[in-house]
Amino acid sequence: MADYRIVVVDDHPLMREGLRALLLDVPGIRIVGEAENGRQALDVCRALEPDLLLLDLNMPVMDGISALPLIRQRWPSIRILALTSRLSEQNAALALDAGADGYVLKNSSSDVLVTAIATLLTGKPFLDAHLNTDQVAALRANSSTQSGITLTDRERQVLKLVAEGARNRDVAELLCISLKTVETHRLNLMKKLDAHNAADLTQWAFKLGVCIQE
Repeated sequence: MADYRIVVVDDHPLMREGLRALLLDVPGIRIVGEAENGRQALDVCRALEPDLLLLDLNMPVMDGISALPLIRQRWPSIRILALTSRLSEQNAALALDAGADGYVLKNSSSDVLVTAIATLLTGKPFLDAHLNTDQVAALRANSSTQSGITLTDRERQVLKLVAEGARNRDVAELLCISLKTVETHRLNLMKKLDAHNAADLTQWAFKLGVCIQE
């Protein structure tokens, strides 16, 4: 039986090299590619269509949270394990809502990582044991309808990028959509949130948990 094919996505070369070395002798899996940001991850998925991504959440250009819904929509069969240094139930809920199948801390043991990968490849979810699973579940239950407001995946992506200071043209480029589409999403967001400027949108981004906590 062929090995499962894995791609490592992290902006730190040493982290990518470390993961490659760590998983080199694990039977049944093979690292076939790397990427250093979300945009590159999309390109690698397009070229290789791997079985699983090890995806960092905090990266330049396009971070993991922004890339997750795009990957999930285009390649629904790819399993995605969020790999992050941040112990945060809110971040875990946000990653899972965005399309991740699992969430593991970078300071966990190699056995935890291997177990997480094996679990995801069987089609089951995996959460790091350091997380409060009940709190994650409660946050997920409330996230999509917090304050009585429901946002689409694309609206959440646009809102997050606006909160990070991206201009409309930047958002269009990062999400590979037209400027007109970005302007439409931004207008819809302002109507839904009763926001009048970028500062108002930024406040809503943090209130709705759209932005990852640093």
